[in-house]
Amino acid sequence: MSAGVRYREMTRSDIPAGLRLCRAARWNQLEEDWRIFLDNSPHGCRVAERHGDVIGTVATLPFGDRFSWISMVLVDPAERGAGIGTRLLEEALDILGNRVCARLDATPAGRPLYARRGFVEEYAISRMTATIDAALFASDARARPMREEDFRAVLAMDQGAFGADRAFLLRSLFQRAPGYAWVAIENSAMCGYCFGRPGFLYHQLGPIVARDFETAAALAGTCLARCNGSKLGIDVLRHDVSWLFWLERRGFREERSLVRMFHGENRYPGRVANIYAITGPEFG
Repeated sequence: MSAGVRYREMTRSDIPAGLRLCRAARWNQLEEDWRIFLDNSPHGCRVAERHGDVIGTVATLPFGDRFSWISMVLVDPAERGAGIGTRLLEEALDILGNRVCARLDATPAGRPLYARRGFVEEYAISRMTATIDAALFASDARARPMREEDFRAVLAMDQGAFGADRAFLLRSLFQRAPGYAWVAIENSAMCGYCFGRPGFLYHQLGPIVARDFETAAALAGTCLARCNGSKLGIDVLRHDVSWLFWLERRGFREERSLVRMFHGENRYPGRVANIYAITGPEFG
């Protein structure tokens, strides 16, 4: 263990330090992302510091009593290899206790750390990016901009797909980036929706939840037809080869892989077949 390191609760005054670590790791998060953790889990985030300098972070985010998310495990590049990341993970697990399942999306570098601590793999995710050529996308009559009155149906569908209530997160995305919020309606019934948000390296599209591939493509195509020249990232599940092929034909390429993992009893995995893109590894 690294000597002289103190672990304490993260506060809003630590956000600039958290952003510095994000930039050092070439992660995409903005201040607004950190605020989601600190607003909704005010005692659930920790920092590692030495001589008053923050050198590591971890965040937890509860989704009711079903499961909690662990993310933002960041360590200053100059401090890696000294066990700080392991200690931050232990801090997060101590915060959560044994009450609910802990879930996370692991990078290839973090995967061994989580496996050693007893995390089990669920499924693979690919981070895909592209600079959008709007000519490759087309609007679909089933998709229209999301409205406030859609939220009841969106949240009902989302709880089944995600496995827990995340209304606070989806409402935050809607307020931050309404231009990425779309719904797909057929025969007056909700059959899919998507959200998105700004990022430091690129904007992120997700989550996308849909009853089938055609609906997911209608949502993404309608949204991205309005994003010409923008760099977009999307974290996609690999369960539908038609979806992956559709994205690749429109210029998306895999940038890195992730794996969803859990610790404890995973009683609420959601309906994976309906998830075409996650919100991001920090939020699930």
